[in-house]
Amino acid sequence: MVVMVLTACPTGVRGDLTRWLLEIAPGVFVGRLSARVRTRLWLRVCSLMKSGRAIMVYSARNEQHLEFEVFQPDWKPVDCDGVRLIKRPAGTDDATLMGSLPSGWSSASKYRRARKYRG
Repeated sequence: MVVMVLTACPTGVRGDLTRWLLEIAPGVFVGRLSARVRTRLWLRVCSLMKSGRAIMVYSARNEQHLEFEVFQPDWKPVDCDGVRLIKRPAGTDDATLMGSLPSGWSSASKYRRARKYRG
């Protein structure tokens, strides 16, 4: 199984991928490819991308049962004792990713906490 996610890419790249993969949402492609086709398709995507990002996740025989490739990422893949993880860019925290929720509390937990202290 192969999953490719493209963001801010030229329309020709998306059209090229639809020959091999099914586009289930804008910029999200899935399908089953051989290793040779997957590798050549990834090289073609990387060569056609001018700006934007591409991520490819595919099945592999390892501890995680998956492997991934990234092109022009904001988040960098790192190896941590044989397990591949994604490292966030500096200055990115959960509050920034979730919007304007201060101090990491959800709205529901804030409501419950306020009710508890009211009496």
